[in-house]
Amino acid sequence: MTTFLILGALVILIAIGLPIAVSLGLTAVGFYALQGDFRILAMVPQRMFSSTTGFTLLAIPFFILAGNLMNTGGITERIFRFADACVGHVRGGLGQVNVLASLFFSGMSGAAVADAAGLGQVELKAMEDKGYDPDFSAAITAASSTIGPVFPPSIPFVLYSSITGVSVAKLFLAGVVPGVLMALALMVAVWIVAHRSRMPKRPHIDWLEISRSFLGAALSLLTPVIIIAGIFGGIVTPTEAGVAASAYALILSMFVYKEISIRDLPRILWETLQHTIRVMFVIAAAGFFGWLLIHQRVPNQLVNSLIGFSDNPMVIMAIVVTILLVLGMFLEGIAVIVLTVPLFAPVMTQIGVDPVQFGVIMIMCSMVGLLTPPVGMVLFAVSSIAKIGVGRLSRALLPYLAGLSAVLLAVIVFPAVSTWLPNLLLGN
Repeated sequence: MTTFLILGALVILIAIGLPIAVSLGLTAVGFYALQGDFRILAMVPQRMFSSTTGFTLLAIPFFILAGNLMNTGGITERIFRFADACVGHVRGGLGQVNVLASLFFSGMSGAAVADAAGLGQVELKAMEDKGYDPDFSAAITAASSTIGPVFPPSIPFVLYSSITGVSVAKLFLAGVVPGVLMALALMVAVWIVAHRSRMPKRPHIDWLEISRSFLGAALSLLTPVIIIAGIFGGIVTPTEAGVAASAYALILSMFVYKEISIRDLPRILWETLQHTIRVMFVIAAAGFFGWLLIHQRVPNQLVNSLIGFSDNPMVIMAIVVTILLVLGMFLEGIAVIVLTVPLFAPVMTQIGVDPVQFGVIMIMCSMVGLLTPPVGMVLFAVSSIAKIGVGRLSRALLPYLAGLSAVLLAVIVFPAVSTWLPNLLLGN
């Protein structure tokens, strides 16, 4: 009964339009206030503060800063030009370039909205100049941006690690194969849509031009190498890798490409601060709400209920994934993670699902949610940038959602898709 009261109150507060952080906090505070347990309410500031002080969480503002620096420092444009040189000659070429550029950029920002808002503007303008259909351009821009939080580094993986204690390095490695598969699935979908619509394709360019574009982007493409090699070589922690990525992006943008000046830094830092505060406020409120769930033994009740419903792990997994996908239609990805990980992680442990695999499943579910109405953040960001309606964009996204869903299904059915690489390099 307690479980239904807590979750029911939370759903009602979200449904009436309160921000997720406020809904989480009010539910927890209201529960103890109605019980008259003001002694526990005195712990609210301490619980909220402690939930945001984990060393791992320091990586979040630095990866956000790195993404903002790359968006304004000429790095995204150089990545796009190199991707265009590689695959721009395929039918629907700039759609394929869109996906490949997002894969390259994902190894630096780790955030879908950063990809959509930064690299997405470059992609949309290039496709508009070449006469591509606006719906096609906006749909593939939105879909390709979801690669970022799956392919390392990844802000959602950092958050998942801070909640569960799973190794960030393992989670980053676990995202490599699914991230590449997401890119391939989207490229196949682009090829199918392009052939059905008889989109044009440009001639092959010579190797000299490809070499020039590579040299122009080489320093930019070194960013993910620095991040990933530093983490897995034991040189830096994931948090320190975020600092290194930000410092490297700043050096490139200011002293090599010279597209950022001292006057631009306050604006970039202010945007980073605003984004970080929004994320950390949700995490802080979720900290006390998660403590309420544990105190009232809600995860234990949920485990018993699901296992009582079926003892088949795949059935339980299907139920959990369905819940995650439905929540993703109404909540942004960070909120889904902080809200559901404390609930579902014990369930997955009970049925024998590797927590690394579940981390990838959860992030991929939240990525699908970013593309679905009514609250998909990437959906609305790209809709605003491309100036087309959310309804039109949602319809145009259907082929790409099918591709992403196929990869999600593969990760669920075949655990090795996500666990093989981390087990190979880091052991079980």
